[in-house]
Amino acid sequence: MRVFVTGAGGQLGREVAERAEAAGDGVVRATHGSLSLEDRRAVDAALDAARPDVVIHCAALTNVDRCEEEPRAAEAANALGTEHVADAAARVGAHLLYVSTDYVFDGTGVRPYVESDAPNPISVYGATKLAGEGKCGPDATVVRTAWLAGTHGTNFVTAVLELAAGGGELRFVEDQRSTPTFTADLAPALLRLAADRRPGCFHVTNGGQASRHELAQEIVSLAGGDPERVVPISTDELLPPRPARRPAYSVLDNGAFAAAGYDRLPEWRDGLARLVSRLRGGA
Repeated sequence: MRVFVTGAGGQLGREVAERAEAAGDGVVRATHGSLSLEDRRAVDAALDAARPDVVIHCAALTNVDRCEEEPRAAEAANALGTEHVADAAARVGAHLLYVSTDYVFDGTGVRPYVESDAPNPISVYGATKLAGEGKCGPDATVVRTAWLAGTHGTNFVTAVLELAAGGGELRFVEDQRSTPTFTADLAPALLRLAADRRPGCFHVTNGGQASRHELAQEIVSLAGGDPERVVPISTDELLPPRPARRPAYSVLDNGAFAAAGYDRLPEWRDGLARLVSRLRGGA
């Protein structure tokens, strides 16, 4: 399989590219520096040259607060860029897999969201990622995931580990709840869906759910620290306040993914333990 990966310099795109290469696939890596997805001609030329079997579209402006402050940049990256990728992929006959987010939901639900639940984003990030979904076409694969972390780049896990290395209490919100998901588990699932050219929308996360506070406690514990250092606070107590609203509850139901014949991803604590071990120099 010849795989074209956008966002290949980011934590998910890099993991996808590495996994594809390890499996013997031919991989073309498109990074933010090597290809501007806002330039339709550049995207067309890149796909014409690569002639991939599948395009795994990981590129996005994912800084939620920056999206809120720079909505035009978010729209250009997450919606317009996706339109260009989708159109170019269709023209060269490549299957498109687009990575979306739990933030397309407003977080007012009381049970895990299924694919048929009506999206209602409450942030520019969520709105522009939902707009990107709409650019993909009926034959594409849309994968919504949540709270990503991996060995490449910075994320919630690396931030907590850095903070835990210092002294004093750590304050994390207890009123935002979703499913921590790890690139080492998600990337192989994306490659399987892409190889199968499976159309439709799928929720794919690790298993279980947690608050930011619970996740931070587990990270500190795995690093050999005292989880009681992690103090629960509410979102309203965050200082300084964050520009973008976050869903209070954005757990995704993975039933459709399992019903399609795919193995569910491991429980989030399992994935976290493996990630923390790798980040701290383990195998």
